[in-house]
Amino acid sequence: MMNIAQYLDSTYLKTPEQSGISEHETLQKDKDLAQEAIDNGIFAVMIRPDYVSEIKKYIQERNSDVVVGTVIGFHEGTYSVDEKLAEAEKAIAEGADELDFVINYNAYLNGDVNMVKDEFIKCTQLCLQNHKVVKWIIEIAALTDEQIADLTQNISNWAEDNFPENEWPKIFVKSSTGFYETKAGKPNGATFEGIKIMLDNAGKLPVKAAGGVRTPEDAEKMITMGVKRIGTSSASALIKNQSASEGY
Repeated sequence: MMNIAQYLDSTYLKTPEQSGISEHETLQKDKDLAQEAIDNGIFAVMIRPDYVSEIKKYIQERNSDVVVGTVIGFHEGTYSVDEKLAEAEKAIAEGADELDFVINYNAYLNGDVNMVKDEFIKCTQLCLQNHKVVKWIIEIAALTDEQIADLTQNISNWAEDNFPENEWPKIFVKSSTGFYETKAGKPNGATFEGIKIMLDNAGKLPVKAAGGVRTPEDAEKMITMGVKRIGTSSASALIKNQSASEGY
């Protein structure tokens, strides 16, 4: 059986307000997530920026190499470039290893591709200069198949035109936030169809499937297709060969 733990970004991204619990309880959830990752060989934990410093310290104190990831411009992606850069600089200073930016897909949909290119270049440059991995969430549930292909291809082209080839493995295209509200029961996360389009258009950039991967079989299929990482709030179930009943 495939060892899927090494592909997983174990995720908890609800704010205290969204989950109806306190800051302290949220931090405890993140610590539990980190301990679960340490115990099970899960590659990374993906948490909100406010908790990066504490979770980085928690993991280091246990002499673990579990990676700490966080989200920037989450979840709407409409933050300005300066706001995203400031949020990213703070997360880097507090110990984040990987930064998952929500690309301004609304600007893209409105035809302002130059704005999207500008934020991609500036934010990617910040991360690479600090030896961090950067992932760009394109929110495929908000896009048509043609737009998924076009935006993924743009990101690939911008990366290849502006950064050296040895850095491309650190620049991911990621499918989803898991927070986008869809209609009529449409999936709001990764689908096999959407991921195939991303893989077909990402060039030499790696792809991360996020949201909606709820069975070990789905995870293995995504990995076999070519994704390098999977974001999930159900990491524990997946590595225990169980199906997730709900969640991201």
